[in-house]
Amino acid sequence: MKSNIYDKTKLVNSVFSEVYQKYDLMNDIMSFGLHRIWKEKLIEWMNPQLNTKLIDVASGTGDIAKLFSQRTNKYSEIICVEPNKMMLQQGKLKLKDIDNIQWLNVQAEKLPVKNDTFDYYSISYGIRNVTSINKTLKEAFRVLRPGGRFMCLEFSKVNNEIIDLLYKKYSGTIPHIGKFIVGTDEPYKYLIKSIDTFINQEQLVQLMGKNGFSNIEYRNLSNGISAIHSGWKI
Repeated sequence: MKSNIYDKTKLVNSVFSEVYQKYDLMNDIMSFGLHRIWKEKLIEWMNPQLNTKLIDVASGTGDIAKLFSQRTNKYSEIICVEPNKMMLQQGKLKLKDIDNIQWLNVQAEKLPVKNDTFDYYSISYGIRNVTSINKTLKEAFRVLRPGGRFMCLEFSKVNNEIIDLLYKKYSGTIPHIGKFIVGTDEPYKYLIKSIDTFINQEQLVQLMGKNGFSNIEYRNLSNGISAIHSGWKI
């Protein structure tokens, strides 16, 4: 089991080391810009308040942190957690003018922060890449203060057969697009496989409940291509 965990950690790290320089560009191309709308939907539902604390895990280049900072007019504290060093540096460079963000280069399963610290925990397109969803959810619950909110944005299962068929056909072209833009198709083969094998909306609800969260809800975006899950620490 430890070997499998190590292998996935190593694989995911190598994937993002290959794509970090054109990560934002590829996200825009692959989703036709929809990922930006989906992230805004997460922030709208979160409705962050002034003088609160966010931990944003698997931050990528910091899109969620940027939106949170803007929504709170910088009257907030944000920690971005990004396990890939190159992606982290890309995010720090991109958000260098936002002074209420700190960065940590650690894994989601073991966060070096105290219990009951944050008002919000977000993870955007990262939970399917962790080595253990259960450990990640346990850590999320631990670091949230009582009354704190967990929010996850992730690719999910499409609830329309025709759209699902079209989506899968389009997904098959993504590695070719990746090879043209980035110069390699392997990271995007992993991306498609990770989306295809990830759990569905209800299964994630069950795991959140198993790990302590209450009042769990989810909202499908674009017929379930992505979904936002929300849960509370009560």
